[in-house]
Amino acid sequence: MRAARVLVVSGHPRSPSLCGSLAQAYADGARAAGLDVELLNLAELDFDPDVRTISPREQVLEPDLAQAWHKIDAADHLVFVYPAWWGVGPARLKGFLDRVLLPSIAFRERDDGAFEGLMQRKTAHLLTTIDMPGWVYRIVYRAPGHNAMSRSTLGFCGVTTTRIVSFGPVRSSTHEERQRWLERARRLGFSLRKGPHTASAIAVTRLFAWLRALRLQFYPMPWVVYTVAALAAAGASSPAGAGLDLPAYLAGYGLLFFAEAATVFANDRFDQDSDRRNANHGPFTGGSRVLVDGSLSPRALESGIVVALMTALAFAGFVLGRVAELAAASLVLASILVLGPGYTTPPLRLCWRGLGEATVGVTHSICVALWGWLLQGGHWQHPFPWLLSVPLFFGILPAITLSAIPDLDADREAGKRTLAVRFGARGALWIALASTIAAAVAAVPLAQTDALRPAYANLLVFVLPHALLLSVLIGRQLARGARCARIDGLMLAALSFVVWFGVVPLVNLS
Repeated sequence: MRAARVLVVSGHPRSPSLCGSLAQAYADGARAAGLDVELLNLAELDFDPDVRTISPREQVLEPDLAQAWHKIDAADHLVFVYPAWWGVGPARLKGFLDRVLLPSIAFRERDDGAFEGLMQRKTAHLLTTIDMPGWVYRIVYRAPGHNAMSRSTLGFCGVTTTRIVSFGPVRSSTHEERQRWLERARRLGFSLRKGPHTASAIAVTRLFAWLRALRLQFYPMPWVVYTVAALAAAGASSPAGAGLDLPAYLAGYGLLFFAEAATVFANDRFDQDSDRRNANHGPFTGGSRVLVDGSLSPRALESGIVVALMTALAFAGFVLGRVAELAAASLVLASILVLGPGYTTPPLRLCWRGLGEATVGVTHSICVALWGWLLQGGHWQHPFPWLLSVPLFFGILPAITLSAIPDLDADREAGKRTLAVRFGARGALWIALASTIAAAVAAVPLAQTDALRPAYANLLVFVLPHALLLSVLIGRQLARGARCARIDGLMLAALSFVVWFGVVPLVNLS
């Protein structure tokens, strides 16, 4: 196994310099840790720091810059050592970055106009010298140079900055202080033997990776539907209507939460091939990307699936002992735990067979509604949860069908058979349009039924205009020509459409 490659870039325009000595000390420490280290001194390079063409790609790289880019490209870890002049850094370093971090090699513009960094597996440390106390630079001036380098430059290209260290004030520093700075730089380089991340940074990074994997943006709507059904059952004029059974309610939602977690973890794990191919991923499509960018391993996600399912079953064991309709509740529970993860998990792989959209519609409407209803003592034959689920089912279909359009090419290459793959982007748009109309049409007579009238009061005031808006937006997308591309605005309109079928009943029954 090869040693990690480290490139230390001294960005000071003069040589020798304090920055050069810090860079050398860091390099010595990294070599002592057994890493493959190269030192690049910008003061010794011959290049024009100005971009003189419309695009920096059109300006031929001088031999020193071409060689420098090859070193950057080959490195696993980058280190930039420079003075934070005027709070930012020297012009030579800025010119160097302008010239070498080029479109198509450091970053790219996607078809939808968004930018994507192409250096995502690299990490960086920043060592800066300053002429003020560090707390003044961070708090009063808000560390402009650190933000510019770590976020606007390296972060834009996909590089993760894991440590930033400032040395100063330089002007008033003594020889002894500078020797301590050099020793600190050497220790920082040597610390790479354990990797570029600190223990606390690793913990925080891992925490945020799991939060990304959870995809929490998809949890509120099932909670709303579950709560609506629970409130309706608890308030019904029957022996079961003695008030909300709070322990059963909390444990029941705990099961739904962890079943949803197992489902999204399974989606990432078993859609990994499609997600890796997906050039149109966004906040609503393409998975959480934790496997694609290496934030979590397949084994970690598999462990997450097991832990989530075991936790869901623990909640199930608690609530099933409190349910009067045990057989019906057990059937709903089995449906949730099988169909949810079965969306992508073998052997069912429902979304690979053209059944994924219907599966999401069923699990997030009737399954969730019946679960909330039964746990509060409701009878499975009561019309409320069934009627509540009809417009919900059709309201969910537009969003889940449209979400497959940006993924279409990647899903097709991976062998998935979503509705968008089977019928094309244009066919998926027509299905979403028909589902939108069906949800609105179904809500009109259902709002007049005895079972749903209290919950659906004023629902049509919100649903019908939104259905018209969503239909117009889908129609405009059809007129522009259906293709595999991000449709974030349309997705937001579709996701917010289904919200009315849960939020309005929730407000009415609360």
